[in-house]
Amino acid sequence: MKRSAINSILAESDAMIRSHGYILPPFAYLAPSEMKARRQELAGVIDSRLGWDITDYGKGEFDCRGLFLFTVRNGSAADLARGRGMLYAEKIMISRRDQLAPMHRHEVKAEDIINRGGGTLALKLFMSAPDGSIDGKARVGVPVDGVPRTLDAGGILRLAPGESVTLLPGVWHAFWAEGKDVLIGEVSTVNDDETDNYFAEPISRFSDVEEDEEPNHLLVSDYARWLG
Repeated sequence: MKRSAINSILAESDAMIRSHGYILPPFAYLAPSEMKARRQELAGVIDSRLGWDITDYGKGEFDCRGLFLFTVRNGSAADLARGRGMLYAEKIMISRRDQLAPMHRHEVKAEDIINRGGGTLALKLFMSAPDGSIDGKARVGVPVDGVPRTLDAGGILRLAPGESVTLLPGVWHAFWAEGKDVLIGEVSTVNDDETDNYFAEPISRFSDVEEDEEPNHLLVSDYARWLG
């Protein structure tokens, strides 16, 4: 993705988030130079990979296959292994109308996916076979706002604004917005986007960036290269 496109998406996404009454934390608006100057002070932000995230899954087709994300908080794998401490994470995301987040599952992360406003959020769901692949026959059971719901394999669950679904590790899911863009909340166990995303097709979780202009804000995938 071109950095100019990323800068535009960040501005558009921030405006949509604010339109729903959700305000990002102050560190969201730091310039790259300030983040670098305050690297030690901001270690909790940088090392936990909090902040802006945009992906086109390495395919260069963001409008039809992509996702905007912002990680607001995130615990540590060490705490998760101990079973105590900060065991949770939170994201705010935007799925644009008819924009697909491709089929994937997690080994560790359980997550609540919440329609925070906008259009309808549609999720296509499968269970995992014993080898972790998609089970094309098994029915899928998920809690929707705590109430059990069962779908056929590959069934589509539609969430109206205010509704949510709990996805446990191993549940394959793809999702998109219907009608208009959707603001999505995610509350989960500790999030590790580098190792805990298993896609049904050979795609990348993070995008390659073409630096055609300076970044207004860094993506979490920029931290290692820009901040060390």
